[in-house]
Amino acid sequence: MDIRHLTYFIEVAKYKSFTKASKSLHLSQSTISKVVKSLEEELNVELIDRSAKKIELTDAGEIVLAEGEIIMESLNDLSMHLYDLMNLKKGKIKIGIPPIIGFLFFPKIIKGFKNLYPDITIKISEDDSKKVKQDVKDGILDLGVVMLPADEKEFDAVPFVNEELSLFVHHSHPLAQRDKVEMKELQNETFILFKQELIHDLIIQECLRAGFRPKIAFEVSEWGFINGMIGENLGISICPKPIAKKFDQDLIKAIPIDNPRLPWNLGLISKKKKHPSPAVREFIQYISADLPFNHEK
Repeated sequence: MDIRHLTYFIEVAKYKSFTKASKSLHLSQSTISKVVKSLEEELNVELIDRSAKKIELTDAGEIVLAEGEIIMESLNDLSMHLYDLMNLKKGKIKIGIPPIIGFLFFPKIIKGFKNLYPDITIKISEDDSKKVKQDVKDGILDLGVVMLPADEKEFDAVPFVNEELSLFVHHSHPLAQRDKVEMKELQNETFILFKQELIHDLIIQECLRAGFRPKIAFEVSEWGFINGMIGENLGISICPKPIAKKFDQDLIKAIPIDNPRLPWNLGLISKKKKHPSPAVREFIQYISADLPFNHEK
C-alpha cells in the first residue's frame, strides 16, 4: 500500500462517488477505480459495496477509511513540522471573531502583528460564538475568539481579555448619579440589547437570576446604533466595559454592576491536539506576550 492508494480511496469514500472523486483529484474515473481495486486486492478484502446504486463502504472499508485518515493527518503533521523549519514567519491564519470583539480589540491587534510579520496573511471570519467554536472544531478555522470558559476537552485556550460588563445609561437617567448598581434594580428598565449571543444570552440569564425577565424594547446588530439609542434616552444597555470609549461620553455614562459582577473573559481557542502552523503559533505567542490583553495599547 502506498499513499496514492490511500488518498484515492479516501476521496472516493468522502464523495461516495468515483465520478466526484475523479473531478476532485483531476484524474480519470478508470484510473481511480483501478487504484482502489488494486488496494482491495492487496488487502485481500472488499472495501466498497458496488452492488448498491450509491457507493457504500463495507465494514472493512469503514476501518480502512478511519485508519487512513489518521495516517494522512500524521503525514500532514510531518509536513507541517518540516515547514516549521523552512518558513518560520510565513503562512496564513484563519480566525473567527464575534462582531463585538473585532470591533473593540482586533484592529490594533492585527496592526501590531502585521507590523512584525508582514508576510503572514490573516483572514478574518466574523460570526457568532457557536459558529466560531464549531468551525475551529471542524478545522475550518485555525483560531477563534470566544467567551471563557471553553470546553477543555475540545480546545486549547489562551485568555487575553479580563473585563466586566457595565450598565450604560443616558446622563439624565436617575441611575447616572450612582457609583454602582445591582442587577435587581433594573427590573423596571427598558433594555436595548445587542443581538449577538455572546452578550445577549448572558444578560437575559443574569436578569432571570436577579428575579425578573428584562423588558427588551430594541435588539440591534450595530454598536453605533446602541450608542444612538441610549443617546436619545430610549433605554439602557449592558455592554462590555471597554466599549465606553466608543460611546458618546457627553451623553452616556457607564456604571459598574455589582451583586452580581458580570465577568467578560475572552480567550483565543484552537483545536486540541492539532499541530498549529508556524503562523498560527506566532500569533498565539503574540497574544500571549501581554496577558491579560491591554486594550489601551
